Amino acid sequence: MVCDLCGSDNNVTAYKVEPKDEYVNLCETCLSQIESGELDENHFQCLNDSMWSEKSAVKVLTYRLLKKLGRGDLLDMMYLEPEELAWAEAEAEEKRDANGNLLKNGDNVMVIKDLNVKGGDTIKRGTIFKNIRLGDTPGHILAKNIYIKTEFIKKV
Repeated sequence: MVCDLCGSDNNVTAYKVEPKDEYVNLCETCLSQIESGELDENHFQCLNDSMWSEKSAVKVLTYRLLKKLGRGDLLDMMYLEPEELAWAEAEAEEKRDANGNLLKNGDNVMVIKDLNVKGGDTIKRGTIFKNIRLGDTPGHILAKNIYIKTEFIKKV
């Protein structure tokens, strides 16, 4: 399996292109830069090729990255079907903690209230979850395979 953007085979994993339920394969380098928001334009020269992919999810992600990089020259050359363009411009729901702080993938959060979990367990107030995922469930984050309402957490 290789990265749909750069073609690398370095630790490739599936990445969901929000808000649809479609995935692309990303290498460790592409994934870490996308999740951190710190894009290295030299690494993403590969977008010159990925913009011509036949996979809609790859084109949508390429469009978003080119936009963040300010590469209007390449955006002008891209062709997206109207539904692909709408998907590319659709932003995933912003998720905020109980204090209104914006959450992103990889953040660390603390539980601010004892929470009962199915099966009789309890997550105690003050428990810290590292490296959360935003997931696709509105108003929830994913921490260690447990969905937690954002109103019960704060960013640390």
